[in-house]
Amino acid sequence: MTQARRKQTAKHDRPSFPARFISFEGIDGCGKSTLMEHLSRWLAEAGIPFIQTREPGGTRIGERVRELLLDPASAGMSGRAEVLLYSASRAQLTDEVIVPAIRQGTWVLTDRFMDATFAYQGFGRGFDLERLKAIQAWTTGDVRPDKTILLDCAIETALERMGSRNGEKDRIEQENLEFHRKVRQGYLDLARSEPERFLVLDAEMPLEEVVEQFHQKFWLAEVEGQGAPEGD
Repeated sequence: MTQARRKQTAKHDRPSFPARFISFEGIDGCGKSTLMEHLSRWLAEAGIPFIQTREPGGTRIGERVRELLLDPASAGMSGRAEVLLYSASRAQLTDEVIVPAIRQGTWVLTDRFMDATFAYQGFGRGFDLERLKAIQAWTTGDVRPDKTILLDCAIETALERMGSRNGEKDRIEQENLEFHRKVRQGYLDLARSEPERFLVLDAEMPLEEVVEQFHQKFWLAEVEGQGAPEGD
């Protein structure tokens, strides 16, 4: 997926549901992409316009930055350079894709956003969290997700799932176990600090149970329960 993918949905003679910005977070291998695809299907069935995107990437420029960031050949990259490159990709995505979509009344679903920097570069790399928050506020123009879906699972579970994938692990996936443990704990700390924005799901469960949990706690409670249109 080289650019944000716009989903075409049927037109409905119903009031439009306010556009929302939803991010999916968690360590690599937790199941973010799968859950985002389920939400995409529910939105399409309800006739709610939306786009899907990802970080780093989601734009032509962002995808080029993604290649540099995740390439194992970039192993010598400094931590500060890493922060700024992720931020550059995020700034482009925010300005080119996210803000225009929300202004048009289109939901935005993204695989990672600013919380990934806090978890990976803050907790994982050890950079000052308040400084990172200041950088991200400027990077995004203070745009923040309305809801962040955090899928939490043990590092061993995530590694087992990634082991079934084809292809070489990227530069971040190749980090040691301690790094990934710090990232996981960082995500949980972030969720505890903003309980209204974060929805934490137990990704240790079988996939179908995770999807059902997400459907109950997010779709039924926060979308249909707030007056989203039902599919025909």
